[in-house]
Amino acid sequence: MSKDIRIKKGLDINLVGAAEQTTSKAVLSNVYALNLDDFHGITPKMHIKQGAEVKAGEPLFYNKNKEEMQFVSPVSGELVEIVRGARRRILSLKILADKTQEFVQHKPLDLAGADAEAIKAFLLQSGAWPFVKQRPYDIIADPDATPKAIFVSGYTTAPLAAEADYILSGKEEQLQAAITTLGKLTPGKVHVSVGKSGNSPLTQLDGVTVHKISGPHPAGLVGTQINKIDPINKGEVIWTVSPQDLIIIGELMLTGKFNAERTVALAGSIIKAPKYYSTKIGAEISTFLYASGVNQDKYRLINGDVLTGSKTHPEGHLGFYNNTVTAIPEGDDYELFGWNKPVFNKVSTTRALTFSWLQPKKKYDLNTNTNGEHRAFVVTGQYEEVFPMDIYPLQLLKACMVKDLDEMEQLGLYEVAPEDFALTEFICISKQPHQQIIREGLDLLHQEIG
Repeated sequence: MSKDIRIKKGLDINLVGAAEQTTSKAVLSNVYALNLDDFHGITPKMHIKQGAEVKAGEPLFYNKNKEEMQFVSPVSGELVEIVRGARRRILSLKILADKTQEFVQHKPLDLAGADAEAIKAFLLQSGAWPFVKQRPYDIIADPDATPKAIFVSGYTTAPLAAEADYILSGKEEQLQAAITTLGKLTPGKVHVSVGKSGNSPLTQLDGVTVHKISGPHPAGLVGTQINKIDPINKGEVIWTVSPQDLIIIGELMLTGKFNAERTVALAGSIIKAPKYYSTKIGAEISTFLYASGVNQDKYRLINGDVLTGSKTHPEGHLGFYNNTVTAIPEGDDYELFGWNKPVFNKVSTTRALTFSWLQPKKKYDLNTNTNGEHRAFVVTGQYEEVFPMDIYPLQLLKACMVKDLDEMEQLGLYEVAPEDFALTEFICISKQPHQQIIREGLDLLHQEIG
C-alpha cells in the first residue's frame, strides 16, 4: 500500500525546451571519459598505465582508502590519456573506444542465496558500487556501514530534467533485480517515491515501500523525501540510488556485464529539437548535441540540470551520474535599469516589480544572468518559503561559513546535500553560492567527525 506525501513549500521553474518523449540512438563517441570530480572524496590509484587496452567493465583505478572499491571503464578500448592537474592529481581518464565492444564477464550471483557480504563484494569488484551514495556527507557509500534504509526517488521535479517514468519504461526486469539486490543490504526498508499522478514502473516492484509524492520542486529530491519519511539522526546512515542507475545494477546482476548505457534528455530553449538520446556514460556531448541542432552560437551548455549541473562544452563528456544535458542562453549582457522597472519574463518569489506569481504555469526562456552581484546575506525569509525540510536554511549556511561544527550538527547538516540548496541559491538576492557552502561544510564535518 502506498503512502501519499504532499510537499507544500518549493518553487517550480517552468522553462521552455522540455525534451520530447522520443528516443534516438546517439552517434557512437570516439572517446569516452571519466571525470574524477564526479567521485567526490575519492583518492584514485591507477591499475593500468596510459596506452593499455581495457574491456568494458574492467577496473581502471581503485579508491586508495577502500582498495576493494573499483572504478571501471564504460567501454572497451585504449586508455589514451590520463589528464593530470596540480601536484599530478588525476583529473580525468580518456578511453579511445573500439568499434566492436568487449565486456568483462562476471559470473551472475544467485540472488536468492546470496547474503549482504557476497552482494557487496560483487558490486565493489564489478564497478557498480559508486552508484550507491550515502547520507550524511553525500559521498559514495561506505561498504562497511549498514544503512537503516535505502531511498530511490522516481519523481522528477527539477527544471527540464529527464522524466524518470519515461526512461524506466520497459525496464521492469532490471529494476526488480536491482531492488532485490539492494533489499539485502539493509535491515530496514527500500523506500521508492513516485509522482502521485504519474505511471511509474517502480510501483509494480516487490520488496519496496512506495510513496506517492506531489508538490513543487524540490519535492523530487531524495533529501526532501528522506526528511519527510525517515529523517537522519547523528550516527545513522541512509543510502540512495538514482532510478536509472538501478537499471545498470539490475542488468549486471542478471547478465554479469557492466553495461554503462544511459538515456539522456537533451533539453533547453537553445535546442532546436529537444529529445532523448541513448548513449553511454562518458560519451562526448557533441555526439547527440548537434543531431538536435542549436538555435544560436552564444549559449551555456550544462552537464546536468540548470540548478545542479556544471558548465561544459560540446567537446565535454557526459557525467557519471548525469542523465540530462541542458542548453540555455548565455546571460552576459547588461540590462539598463533592470532593477527599476516591472518584470514579466523572469521567475521570482518576491512580488516587488515581478509578476511571475500571476502566471504560475507560464514557461520562461531564462538565461544565465544572475541579475545582481555577490553581497552579504540579507535576511528576507525567502529561503524558508521554498525549503521544505524541517531545517533553518539561513542559519545552517552561516554555521557552515564560520565552520561551527556544533551548530552545523544541531542545525541538521547530516540530512542535506548540496543539491538540496540549489533552489535557495536560485532565489538568493545576495547571490551567495549555497551549494558550494554546503559542500565545504559537509567535507569539514566528515573530516573532523567522520
